[in-house]
Amino acid sequence: MSYASLIKTLGISIDSALLELALTHSSYAYENGKIPDNERLEFLGDSVLGFVVTGHIYSTNPTLDEGSLSRIRNAAVSAKTLAVAAKNIGLGEHLRLGKGELATAGQDKPNILADALEALIGAAYISLGLDAAKKIIDDFVIPLIDSADELLETSEPRTVLQELLKSANKGEATFEVTHEGPDHDRTFFANVVVDGSTLATGSGRSRKAAEAEAAIAALKALRG
Repeated sequence: MSYASLIKTLGISIDSALLELALTHSSYAYENGKIPDNERLEFLGDSVLGFVVTGHIYSTNPTLDEGSLSRIRNAAVSAKTLAVAAKNIGLGEHLRLGKGELATAGQDKPNILADALEALIGAAYISLGLDAAKKIIDDFVIPLIDSADELLETSEPRTVLQELLKSANKGEATFEVTHEGPDHDRTFFANVVVDGSTLATGSGRSRKAAEAEAAIAALKALRG
């Protein structure tokens, strides 16, 4: 397989053997005589990614405390964020997947894409050094860290809501949750209650999703 278009997108020439390894999912490796897969490179890339992203978040958010910085970092390196970065690179079309994963559109699965991106970063680090790995991160991951507030609110809206209420000297938010429908098709509804009054509502396919939607709605209401 030719990786010319991928190399052009990345703007760096990773060693061809390492690049192919980074794109080799465990399902493909298993179906082809248990050849090496990308999991070791993923392990390395995860650490390099965390190092670079942590440095960026620390330097660009000088007023945030350790807890807030940690929450932003967790959102920035989540499978959801990394999958978007991988799609922007066009990584999915280059992945070597087993027949089972191909049949279920594995090239579009967030976890597979996120893992492959970390493996790619690891391959760049081994092949060309930290600057090359950092280039991938700077070009495709850092731009997704739009703002501290947005990342915090989408990753941990309940925590942000409680912190905002505390800073405004208001009471702590409580969540009243109900549900409708049978066990296999249940919808949850959440009310955010502050000082005895319902501030916002939300719904979702799980209790957690409903509470998150309600918390985001409450944050919008508080901020006008």
